[in-house]
Amino acid sequence: MEKTPVLAVVVPCYKEEAVLCETHKRLSQLLDRLTAEGRIAPESYILYVNDGSTDHTWSIIKDLHQNTPYACGLNLAANVGHQNALMAGLNAVKERCDAAISIDADLQDDINAIPEMLERYMEGCDIVYGVRRERKTDTLFKRTTALAFYRMMKIMGVKSIYNHADYRLMSRRAIQQLCRFRERNLYLRGMVPLIGYQTACVYYNRDKRFAGESKYPFKKMLNFAIDGITSFSVKPVRMIFWLGCIFILIAFFVTLWTLRVYYLHDAVPGWASLIISIWLVGGVVLVSLGIVGEYIGKIYIEVKDRPRYNEEELLLR
Repeated sequence: MEKTPVLAVVVPCYKEEAVLCETHKRLSQLLDRLTAEGRIAPESYILYVNDGSTDHTWSIIKDLHQNTPYACGLNLAANVGHQNALMAGLNAVKERCDAAISIDADLQDDINAIPEMLERYMEGCDIVYGVRRERKTDTLFKRTTALAFYRMMKIMGVKSIYNHADYRLMSRRAIQQLCRFRERNLYLRGMVPLIGYQTACVYYNRDKRFAGESKYPFKKMLNFAIDGITSFSVKPVRMIFWLGCIFILIAFFVTLWTLRVYYLHDAVPGWASLIISIWLVGGVVLVSLGIVGEYIGKIYIEVKDRPRYNEEELLLR
């Protein structure tokens, strides 16, 4: 690649008033340096996507747009979630840049990995994943659950990059291909690897959050994991089928045992085994219906084909 690329940095924001000014300061300093070195075009910019924040996040974005270089803004009409907000930002920049980097506003992802991402892009990679070297800044609980999640995704046959979140560089054509995916249940970590094209990984150390609170409590992480599995794998449904087969086989042998006891007049009166069986089978049926219902619910959402988000205001340079 010979042309100096126009770089767009897409930053989803939800209640980030405590950290936004510092984020813009650090990103602007980095873009200044990359522009001075001739690695990106002077037209490069940062797009902050306000995901329906109820604090002063959008006011800060508008102020940054008016008074500082690089800052652009996209205000969504309502809170639609991190993945939809990120998709909205990528869709907004896909015709206005040569490459885009998505990064969270909390300053935990090391922005100093961006120059190396650009190097891989200039070498011909359309997608460059930012991958954490380790998880020392996480609690033991979060490290354990994250490891279990990635292993579960692998077992379920979902393509994903271990220790990669949504910190990545994508070329314009990669973004355009991603925008062709029309599903409403977004799991970008699983969708991006499906695009193909040449990829690379850049490794970095994740810092502690500069300010504010995490926007991914346990409940949201659990829902995100469920969406990731059910949006990309039908193995849970197949597991239900095989579980049903196992229970039928067990029931067959129990029937044989019952007949044997009956004809040998060795039956022991009691109701414990009956009650346990009813509860066990009932529990399996309910769990199975819940898993199948998760897929039916996603079909219900998809067939309505509602917009992922509504744009209220777009500020560009």
